[in-house]
Amino acid sequence: MFSLTEAVLAGADAAELQREKVPHEYLAAHLRKEDVGMFAGVEDKDVRKSVHVGTVPMPELAPDEVLVAVMASSVNYNSVWSAMFEPIPTFNFLERFGREGGYSARHDQPYHVIGSDAAGVIVRVGSGTRRWQVGDHVVVSPLQVDDQEPMTHADGVLGAGQRAWGFETNFGGLAHYAVVRASQLLPKPGHLTWEEAAVNLLTAGTAYRMLISDRAARIKLGDVVLIWGAAGGLGAYAVQLVKNAGGIPVGVVGSEEKARLVRDLGCDVVINRAEIGLDGDTTPDDPIALGKRLGRIIRRETGEDPHVVFDFVGRATFGISVFVVRRGGTVVTCGSSTGYRHEYDNRYLWMNLKRIVGSHAANLQEMAECNRLLTLGKLMPALSDVHPLEEAGTAIRQVQQNRHVGKVGVLCLAPKEGLGVTDPELRVRIGEKRLNPLRNRAQATPTSTPTSAPTGSTA
Repeated sequence: MFSLTEAVLAGADAAELQREKVPHEYLAAHLRKEDVGMFAGVEDKDVRKSVHVGTVPMPELAPDEVLVAVMASSVNYNSVWSAMFEPIPTFNFLERFGREGGYSARHDQPYHVIGSDAAGVIVRVGSGTRRWQVGDHVVVSPLQVDDQEPMTHADGVLGAGQRAWGFETNFGGLAHYAVVRASQLLPKPGHLTWEEAAVNLLTAGTAYRMLISDRAARIKLGDVVLIWGAAGGLGAYAVQLVKNAGGIPVGVVGSEEKARLVRDLGCDVVINRAEIGLDGDTTPDDPIALGKRLGRIIRRETGEDPHVVFDFVGRATFGISVFVVRRGGTVVTCGSSTGYRHEYDNRYLWMNLKRIVGSHAANLQEMAECNRLLTLGKLMPALSDVHPLEEAGTAIRQVQQNRHVGKVGVLCLAPKEGLGVTDPELRVRIGEKRLNPLRNRAQATPTSTPTSAPTGSTA
């Protein structure tokens, strides 16, 4: 164990952390460039074969970056894509980034440290960093932006220089240390443990932008919102956000066990996808027929058609989403876990004045607003399971096979669960059961059998 690592685990102050030397290498879950193509012609692209956990060199820090000792991270669906080398190998992103030169060249390596969530302790700050200090407890926004690009100052997500950290960049969060731009940082909610804090920002922030921000659906009091994959990482936060905003969440899940979990989150109406005949086929032959069936159930339970459909599942559900949303309604989409090529009947879109809104991650202000809800105890972590870093491949495989609900956490430097709480009073006021609505039930209830049908996987 390196001395800096020992100091972090001992809760050393800023002065002590500064005195200790940064290690020359660190433990990280990473992919190897030499493995690209290993799944060619293979039906089951088992990510446990492509994810390696071992030491990698410590990169140099740029002036606008900080080095974070990662206490915990989590699995997002982009880590599944990375480890499958689909739809394209992420090394293509790193090569393109590296061609920009300067500090960007560091990212083009024969290895790729993955992971787009993290909670930890700042152990070094670049010379251009102003608002953060060594010793600060932070969570990391997954969106890296170029603050010298004009569009970034209108909306960071629209800037051409924005990248998904740990997916389109190197040195991500599934590791003992991570390199992060200072403009990605937010304060860690003090009442949450490391593993609870680490699972939120990518999925919760994405759901916040999709539903609450004026850049997407902008839901209002009383809106009926259909949420595909309501038991997954995105869906679990979508249910909470709709409920907190005074809307009526209608969740679609793949099993009765998941239905019970989603009801615990506050979902008013829960529909098993088997009820509408969407069970086992990723490309439904007749989305209109399925949409009519789904629409009847929603009208029976709520009295009206949905104002908004929250769809990250993609190919398997998109035609249904466009059909089932009400006249003038909005389908908001941020991903395609079952396929990127979507088909829908355009007549139902143009003749009924519906909208399709693309959404991606969230800008830092939206992330901060979402993090504030977590800090106030208005939004709860969607943590359901935790693995050590050494089992990162197993954790990613769990998400790949949809053998999970909510978010799967990964302990990095934290030696055990339950550490990192600096506001125990708020934690007591909220209560342990409320803080972990998915985990308590998920540990007692087996998840559903893996399927290729629409899932609640994270995006």
